[in-house]
Amino acid sequence: MPEPFGALPSSVREKSRLCTFAGVPALVVHPAFAADATDAANAADPSATVLHGAPAPVLIWMHGRTANKELDPGRFLRLVRAGIATVSVDLPGHGARLDEALQQPERTLEFVEQMAGEVDRVVEAMLATGWFDDTRLAIGGMSAGGMAALIRLCSAHPFRAACVECTTGSFAWQRNRAMYDAQRAARLDPIQHLAGWRAIPLLVLHNELDAWVAIDGQREFVEALRARGLAGEVEMHAYGETGAPYEHSGFGRFASDAKDRQTNFLVKHLRGGGG
Repeated sequence: MPEPFGALPSSVREKSRLCTFAGVPALVVHPAFAADATDAANAADPSATVLHGAPAPVLIWMHGRTANKELDPGRFLRLVRAGIATVSVDLPGHGARLDEALQQPERTLEFVEQMAGEVDRVVEAMLATGWFDDTRLAIGGMSAGGMAALIRLCSAHPFRAACVECTTGSFAWQRNRAMYDAQRAARLDPIQHLAGWRAIPLLVLHNELDAWVAIDGQREFVEALRARGLAGEVEMHAYGETGAPYEHSGFGRFASDAKDRQTNFLVKHLRGGGG
């Protein structure tokens, strides 16, 4: 199998398929995929895969800038073992739709805006497979992917829960970063568009010392939700020094704790009585 799919641990790969939903490449990790159906891993037609179980609750996950949809298989493994599917998508310009020019920091909000606009078509195509429970959908992402998730949540949506990492819902705190595009920020900034926000369970994870995305911006966003009575059940956890590069993503020596927190959160709100 071609890299990077072939580089996934066998425990993840045997539950995975590569698909394209509405033109967006996706890695699907599903608890009801048969372990012996590896010949379907690269099937262009999702109908080549038959579920060996019921449609699953699902997390739509969006990675950060310069990464790809296969990043962090430990996340996918925890979720699939908990009975939750993951649809991890490649952001515009990333992974299977590589465009290195689009990955440049100053174009971050450009591809974030495009991804946020693609979410609904991805969801429609996903649900057409019959693999997923349309009443138990979650959305999330890290860094740029988290920004796309928060932007999408500022208007009517079908999601029951959300989880984001090392991202921000207040773009003003990024003015000193190359990613800041004043025109796009004004159009997209989640904290400025909370009129369409619906209170759903939200998990926010961040590094206190994040050198790329200031935690103060995310704290401001969470407090804005609470002040407007939109917080619902919001959990925010900040890690101290982790050893992660630039303290921005991955959570270093706390990586397992972060993945466990996300898994427990989604089990509660997609498989339990919460949400």
